[in-house]
Amino acid sequence: MATKATITMDDLLAAEGDSVKQLTAGEVITGTVLTLRKHEVLIDLGAQGVGFVPRREVGFSRALKEGDEVTASVVDAELDNGYSLLSLRKAAKDRGWDDVAARMDAGDIIDVSPYDANRGGLLVEFEGVRGFLPVSQLSAEHYPRVGSSDKDEILQRLNSLVGQTLKVRILDCDRKANKLIFSEKEAIKDGLAARFEKLAVGDKVTGIVTGVVDFGVFVNVEGIEGLVHISEISWERVNNPSDYVKVGQTIEAKIISIDKDRLSLSMKQLTQDPWLDEVEQFKSGTDVEGTVTRITPFGAFVQISPAVEALVHISELGDGNDVDPEKVFTLNERKAFTVLDIDKENRKISLSLTDKKKK
Repeated sequence: MATKATITMDDLLAAEGDSVKQLTAGEVITGTVLTLRKHEVLIDLGAQGVGFVPRREVGFSRALKEGDEVTASVVDAELDNGYSLLSLRKAAKDRGWDDVAARMDAGDIIDVSPYDANRGGLLVEFEGVRGFLPVSQLSAEHYPRVGSSDKDEILQRLNSLVGQTLKVRILDCDRKANKLIFSEKEAIKDGLAARFEKLAVGDKVTGIVTGVVDFGVFVNVEGIEGLVHISEISWERVNNPSDYVKVGQTIEAKIISIDKDRLSLSMKQLTQDPWLDEVEQFKSGTDVEGTVTRITPFGAFVQISPAVEALVHISELGDGNDVDPEKVFTLNERKAFTVLDIDKENRKISLSLTDKKKK
C-alpha cells in the first residue's frame, strides 16, 4: 500500500512564496485603480499589495477613474507604510517612445492637448512622453502675431491654447536625447496645398485678423496666412494699422501676390482709388490752397484735397541748395500754391509757392 505524502505548513508557505514574486525597482506591473485622491492614486496589485502613485507621476494626459486597469513602473518596492512607490508616467513613457517613433515614421496626424505654455511655445504630453510645440510650428490660426517686444501678449495668446485640442504631426523624436517636437503647420500643410491651388491673384478673400504690427496686418484666410502691408490698408496715408483693424475682426481683401506659404493682400484695392477722381479738378498753372503735412530736407508735402498730396520741391523755394524748407514752412499751416505738373501715371503732382517772395 502506497504511503500518503505529508505536506507541511512550511511547504505551503514556500509554494506561496514562489507564486508571490517580490517587486523590484524598475519592474513594470499591472494593477487596478483602487482610490483616487487629490495628491495620490492607490493601485491594487493583488497578492503583491497596494501601490502608491503621487499625482505628478500619473501624467498630464491621464484621466483615471476607479477600476481602471493601469500599467506602472516600480520606483521603490517597499515604502515605510508598506506600499510600493509606483509611476504611471514612467511606464507610459517607456512604452510611449515606441509608439511616438512609429507615428512619426507613418506621418500620422495626431490630437494633442497642451498642458502648459512658455514664450517659446506649448508643452505637450503624448503617450506618456513630454514634448514641445514651438511657436514657429503653430498654424496661421494660432500663431501669436504681435510686436516682437510684446512678450507678455505672446505668452497670453499661447496660454489661451492650453487645454485645447490641436492636430499635429511629430516633427522630430530622439529617445536618447529625450527630445520630442510637434508641428501644427506640418499637420495642415496637405490641406493648405489644395487650398492654394484654388486661389489666384486678383481673388477677393475673407479672413480673420490674427495680428496687427507696425508694418501691417496678418490675416488667417481659411488656415492660410496672409499679410496686408501698411501701404495696402488704405488709399490714405496710414501711420498706425491698429487705427483701421483689430485682432479678431473679419475683413475682406484682394490677393495681390501668392508666395510659397503666404498671401500678399490688399484692403484698399477693393475700393476705387479716390486720388484718380480728385486729381481731375486740378490743372497745370492753376492756383490751389493746401496744408503742409510733412517737411523734409528736399521740400514739403502738401495736402490739396482729402486724397491728393503734392510736393513742393526745394528747387521751387529759392536759388541754390542752401534753402532750408523748415524755415519756409510750418507744419499744418495753410498756404497758396501753383500747380506745376500732374503725372497721373506715377500719381505725382508738383507745386510751387504762389507767393514769389519766398522766405
